Amino acid sequence: MATPQPDSLPLKGRRILVCRPQPEADRLASRFCDAGADARVMPLIAREPLPEDPATRTLILNLDEFAHVIAVSPYAAALLLEWLDEWWPQTPTGIHWYGVGAGTATVLGNYGLQTRQPETGHTSEDLLQLQELATLNHEKVLVVRGEEGRELIPQTLERRGARVTVLPLYRRFCPDYDKATLNAMLNDFSPEAIVTLSGETLNNLIALSDNTGHNLENTLLVVPVERIAEQARLAGLRRTCIPGSLADSSIVAAVAGQLASLDGGSGNTK
Repeated sequence: MATPQPDSLPLKGRRILVCRPQPEADRLASRFCDAGADARVMPLIAREPLPEDPATRTLILNLDEFAHVIAVSPYAAALLLEWLDEWWPQTPTGIHWYGVGAGTATVLGNYGLQTRQPETGHTSEDLLQLQELATLNHEKVLVVRGEEGRELIPQTLERRGARVTVLPLYRRFCPDYDKATLNAMLNDFSPEAIVTLSGETLNNLIALSDNTGHNLENTLLVVPVERIAEQARLAGLRRTCIPGSLADSSIVAAVAGQLASLDGGSGNTK
């Protein structure tokens, strides 16, 4: 095997903390390690399916009544497909399927569903730019998501004439870490960059950092969109990085470029 050249390890020796949920956290950390980083994982959001109830079962059994089905995350899409496997031997026809972002669309597409996704971007705002969702004359739309979530998609589609039903399939919560683990990850490891790909993750990180006395001001925070970057700035954290996409390779490249820029003394933040 050829010896890797220095340019192939753009994050050699860099300390990166990945706070995504599992299994995405381990997968992304592995990509950072491939780039030479010392990458560690501390998920700040955990997820679990909601218990089965009659209301959810009824919605699934009546899925063919909906003209549009939108999954807001890969996890939401995967849980929806489990329900389809259980109750629909043949996938109902005539439905327009949507994924908010390429990762979600891939989960649905791998199941054999012809799935629409934003032409550019990976946010709810980007999805709402699709022409198929521009005018909805009393069409029924099912939004599959977690127990709590942004109301942008349901509210916007209702204003456009849709009859929207929200189907929560899981709950999110912050894992319970003991003080020794938090000190090891935040203070002893002292990450140069932390991956926080949701507002909820960022809020949990800020709260835990306050509890451990860790100062995030000099830490590069990887956030998904400008809305979350502004959330960080309002908390006094100005070093943020927004990748071009949420693909693992894009996140790794963005962190490498931003840390190199900071080393150069430019102090640029996105």
